[in-house]
Amino acid sequence: MIPNGTIATTGTGTVPEAVARLLAAVDAHEKINLVAQVDHSAAAKKVGLELAPTTLVIVGNPGLGSLLMQASPSVAIDLPMKFLITEVDGGVQVLHNDPMYLAQRHELPENMPQLEVAAGALQNLANVAAGTS
Repeated sequence: MIPNGTIATTGTGTVPEAVARLLAAVDAHEKINLVAQVDHSAAAKKVGLELAPTTLVIVGNPGLGSLLMQASPSVAIDLPMKFLITEVDGGVQVLHNDPMYLAQRHELPENMPQLEVAAGALQNLANVAAGTS
């Protein structure tokens, strides 16, 4: 199931490989920064539970995100942006929130060029993580 407002990109390899590809792409990007990485499956293991490989990578672009927050402060609850990388049948799935959905959710002006910039950058990173570009 893909939640409303979420974009899924399916790809090849393992979760650690996809995370490594994503981190390398973020590191090479001049405006996007790594904020945090959360290994949910490792956390589950620490409390005696099993979870398929699942990693959350949180990235930010303060120059872009701050403009969105100026237009609608509530969008800060959904920023910085996140990528959820999970294992699926023989590969990986990379999920991220659709900036256009966030625009509707937080009543951002539809003509903000930053939304298209964010959408393009996020999809490019998702493609790299999934190994499809």
